[in-house]
Amino acid sequence: MLLSALEIDQLRRHHYNAAVRQVIRLADELFLLRVAPDAGLPQFLAGQYTTLGRGAWEPRVDGLPDEILRTGEDSKIIKRAYSVSNPLECVNGRLLLQPDYDYLEFYIALVRPRQAGPPTLTPRLFCLKEGDRLQCGTHFHGHYTIGPVLPEKNVLFIATGTGEAPHNAMLAELLARGHRGSIVSTVCVRHRRDLAYLKAHRRIERAFPGYRYLPITTREPENLDSAYPGYIGKRYVQDYLESGRLEQDAGVQFSPDDSHVFLCGNPQMIGVPHHTHDPATRYPIPRGMVEVLEQRGFTIDQPHEPGNIHFEKYW
Repeated sequence: MLLSALEIDQLRRHHYNAAVRQVIRLADELFLLRVAPDAGLPQFLAGQYTTLGRGAWEPRVDGLPDEILRTGEDSKIIKRAYSVSNPLECVNGRLLLQPDYDYLEFYIALVRPRQAGPPTLTPRLFCLKEGDRLQCGTHFHGHYTIGPVLPEKNVLFIATGTGEAPHNAMLAELLARGHRGSIVSTVCVRHRRDLAYLKAHRRIERAFPGYRYLPITTREPENLDSAYPGYIGKRYVQDYLESGRLEQDAGVQFSPDDSHVFLCGNPQMIGVPHHTHDPATRYPIPRGMVEVLEQRGFTIDQPHEPGNIHFEKYW
């Protein structure tokens, strides 16, 4: 049953509590979304997440399979959790922090359903334009923060795709604190065009000598064509660290005694261990970052057992 224009207007007024400040299109299926909550910005910690929501009645991008809506579902809000990123703007040598902005920034990739199914959110978010309304969570959650990091410790951020978002917020916080240890952020994407924050990271590198940004790709010509000049093959972050090339490029050696590692993105990259102490069955296949790090002496950070591997499963 289709909702009337009046019913849709009433639903929007009832559910939506934020406005789109800006949409920055990066590629056909990647964008930055800047959202201004009506009540102003609540306090939260760098690395935490909140929810975004749009009504099931809202339009979707074209070319998707049909949705299966149960009775009454056309008037429901579809929500999903997103980590808050940071625009990484530097003014007079100072990185701006969240209180300097009047919006929240989210880094979002389009998730295309492969078959007919329940309503999904990102095909609706990708229809947003400046001034549109949506729902934004009023509370922030998550323990994936830089609370355990002491000023002299080295920090390695490793992400895939939009998993970089919380790391950008953490990076800005660390640099604003005057962090003394080295900070390295590496992100693995398919194509260079998917590096939304590349120019910002390069500016930060120039302003803060203790910081390095090391992006790698998997589907550029140098990754796929052995005849291409400068061919390096497909590289994933597990290989990049294990081979020693990451530390060589960063100019930093990361050890369990002086470093923290933060992992966010594809669960296969993270490789969360199974609940067993048997080495033969502890780690998932393919090999993930947790296995690589634990074999170097790093340990997972847990509520009653502090460690130096921190991770956020992004889906």
